Amino acid sequence: MSKRAIYYDTETTGVKSDKDRIIELAAYDPVQNRTFCEFINPGIPIPEECTQIHGITDDMVKDAKSFKEVGQSFFEFCQGDVILIAHNNDAFDKHFLVHESRRASLIMPNFPFLDTLKWARKYRPDLPRHSLQYLREIYGIEENRAHRALDDVIVLHKIFSLMIGDLPIEIAHELAYQQGGSNLTQMPFGKHRGEPLDKLPKHYVKWLAGSGALDKPENEILKQAFEKLALL
Repeated sequence: MSKRAIYYDTETTGVKSDKDRIIELAAYDPVQNRTFCEFINPGIPIPEECTQIHGITDDMVKDAKSFKEVGQSFFEFCQGDVILIAHNNDAFDKHFLVHESRRASLIMPNFPFLDTLKWARKYRPDLPRHSLQYLREIYGIEENRAHRALDDVIVLHKIFSLMIGDLPIEIAHELAYQQGGSNLTQMPFGKHRGEPLDKLPKHYVKWLAGSGALDKPENEILKQAFEKLALL
């Protein structure tokens, strides 16, 4: 059974996950077409410089629930065989979830995560920048309320869907964290998905190359694998 992608984002009181707090948590499940978005009372003042970025004030979160309540609801929203996806996740959002869960004595499920910033840097080295808003412009996505959690989540889903095409999310996850050269051994998409690369019909590999599919940045590892097998 295929994994389900859940896109998520956090807005915070700062950038240090061991000291700062989450003040907004949002997620989008495109498979089940559900959204999640909650303000969180951080228990500390929101610095003015942070409010200038995301627009969230102390007054907006003063009556909000604690992370213990919101976090538990978020984990329930993410139930199932899922991959949690965020932009700059590995250096930011995931760390905030971990620290907030510890502070609230919540047991965070052992989610697999995917960082779309890492993916973009790896498979779009032709781009000078990889911020969410720059990618939004490159991929022609309509302008949103930048740095508000749910808006950024919806935009991220649109961008990443265009970036990976019909690549299954679990394969995208595998490729994002694959180190060094290509160790790909099975066809990741298409009518021969799951079949060993060295058993694919030669005319199919030739057709892939001729169609330009292997020239896409996201298929660079597949191209390297074919070259390694002398199929190209």
